[in-house]
Formats: sequence, structure tokens, C-alpha cells
Amino acid sequence: MATIYLDHSATTPVDPEVLDAMLPYYRGQYGNASSIHQAGRAARQAIDEAREQVAIAIGAAPEEIYFVSGGTEADNLALRGYVEQSGNTRNGSHIITSKIEHHAVLHTAAKLARQGKPVTYCGVDGDGVIDLGELADGIRDDTVLISVMLANNEVGTIEPLREIREIIGDRRIALHTDAVQALGEMDINVDELGVDMMSLSAHKVYGPKGIGALYVRKGTRFSAQIVGGGHERNKRAGTENVPGIAGFGKACELILRDGCENRARVAALRDRLVAGILERVEDAHYNGHPENRIPKNASLCFRGCEGEALLLHLDFMGICASSGSACTSQSLEPSHVLAAMGVPIEIAHGVLRLTLGKDSTQQEIDTAIDAVAEVVAKIRRISAAIEI
Repeated sequence: MATIYLDHSATTPVDPEVLDAMLPYYRGQYGNASSIHQAGRAARQAIDEAREQVAIAIGAAPEEIYFVSGGTEADNLALRGYVEQSGNTRNGSHIITSKIEHHAVLHTAAKLARQGKPVTYCGVDGDGVIDLGELADGIRDDTVLISVMLANNEVGTIEPLREIREIIGDRRIALHTDAVQALGEMDINVDELGVDMMSLSAHKVYGPKGIGALYVRKGTRFSAQIVGGGHERNKRAGTENVPGIAGFGKACELILRDGCENRARVAALRDRLVAGILERVEDAHYNGHPENRIPKNASLCFRGCEGEALLLHLDFMGICASSGSACTSQSLEPSHVLAAMGVPIEIAHGVLRLTLGKDSTQQEIDTAIDAVAEVVAKIRRISAAIEI
């Protein structure tokens, strides 16, 4: 039985061209980029080229890109590093974020709150769009940072970053966004969005795991959180992951080359998937903004079903899916994102996230529609029998 992989928001396979770009730095060109000999210089050149590739993908300058281990570290570095620096130079440490952020942001904010840094959590509407009025009202004299994700990892809704920048105006408040799910799914330009910091990750865009980046606008000061050597211009100590960085750079190059075509095709398949499921399955709810969302995401809830049961049955049929963020897949608690959106708990327990990739096919989508319809009907019959 062939596997149908519909969990591309959790991770993606490494593109063959990305792997080809990485392999030389595992064997023939394995030098430490901090070494001054020719092997080290070759590694340094690879990093410099990748830094430029990542920068071009988001409309930034190469010197504004800092390589880290992934999106989680990038979020930690942005929040903790900026607030720590602000505490040293300004009279304030208040943070504003949303209730639907990835846990890499929420848990970091919670830790800062335990350290005495005040945090305000803004709500969202039923589509998962942040309440801009609540955000504006939450700004205080001591607010130094606003962190709102660009695209939600569970329901796919795209957040209004430009409007948030307009609300900030000329105040000395930095704007950070977790763009891990947005990279490759939409055109990104840091100047158009008005962001000062942006978190990125390679393994969501057909690159390797264990490498990410933090964009930091020139002039935005932040403190290093991993200290040691002078790597990444003294902002992130540790020997650089040259193969991973080279792979990330290549993945960003492929986004610019193939991204528009891939997104259009994936969006059409996603719409076919959602329409087919909603037509075949009664009492199903499509989560997130119906239009302003990333192309690959389809999040649905089914009344009378448990998400875990849905996943197990689908997995038995060869379909890989999730019930939300992969980082919380072991939790039996309802999604904090759906809770913030006001989805009733009895419905939120039956959530299924199907996320497509550039290699997804129409045949796979049609098979998935049949499988979801069959599985939901089966679980509901079992549930009804138990209640009797």
C-alpha cells in the first residue's frame, strides 16, 4: 500500500536538488568555516552564498540573516534577545503577542512573564485573524515588542502584518513575525510587511532539518542567547552547520524559481480536497479564513469524532495527516488555536489537518476524500453504538 503524505506543515522531504547542494560539505569540502585555510574558506563561501539566497527570498540584505538551528531557536532569539537588549537600553519590557502563536513563541513569552516581563495576549476572530483593535488598545508606554505570526501553522490563516505595522506607526516598538509556515507559501518581502525580525525554518520548504534563520533589520539590536565563539557576527555561537546552511540556501533558490507555479497547483488541489470532503461528510467545519490562507492548508473538524481516532484510522489506510501542530501531537488537549477561535470543545476534539505538498497528485487527493468520508462514518457509527 502506497503512502499518501498529507502532513507537509509538519515537515517536508528534502528536495533532490537541495540534497545535491548539501552533499559536498559532508565529504570533500568538510572544512570548518572559521578556519583560515582553503578548506575553511570554501565552507565560508558556501555560507555566504546561502545567506544571500535566503535574504533574496524575503527581500532582505545578506547581513540581516543569522543562521540558527531552526524556527524554535529563531523565535527564542528574537523574543529573549530583543527584550533583554531593550531592558539594558530602554525603560520597558512589555510584549504583545496573539493567543494562536506557535508554542515556540507562547512558551518563550510565558518564561519572560515569569521573569517579570509583562505580556499581553490578543484574541482572534472565528477565522483566526488577530483582533487589531485589541492589539492597538494593548499598546503601552513600556511596550517594546509585538510578535505575531505571518501564517498560522494549524489553520493556515494569514495575519495582517502590514496593518499591525501601521498601528505601531513611529513608536519605538519592534515587530517580529514567525514566518516558518509562510515561507514558500506566499510572496514575502520584509519591507512591505514592515517587520523588524522574522523567523524561518528550512525543513518546511524541502530543506534539511536542524537549520533555520532569523532575519533582523539593520539597526535592530538584540542580545545573543547562545554564547561562546564569535560565530554569526557574535550573535549565535557554535560551529556552523555548513551542509544544512547550503541546503537552506538552495531551498530558498528553488522557492524563487518554482514557488508561484507550485502554489497555484497546490491551492487547486487543496480546494478540491476541501470541497470533496464537505460534500461527502455532513456536519464538517472548515477551519481558518476561507480565502486569506496559505495554499497547502486544509483544517477541518468533524462533530462526533476524536482527532486521534481519525489519525489512527487514516494511518492504517496509508494516509499521513495530523490533528494540528506536530509539536503538540502527543497532547490530548484541544487545540489552543481552535479554542481562541471560539470553536466549541466538542467539535475541536475532532480536528484533522491535511497539508499538501508540491508533489501531491489529484489521485492522492481523491483517495484521501474517500478515506476521510469512510473513516468519519465509521467512527460515528462506533460512537453511536457505544452511546446506546
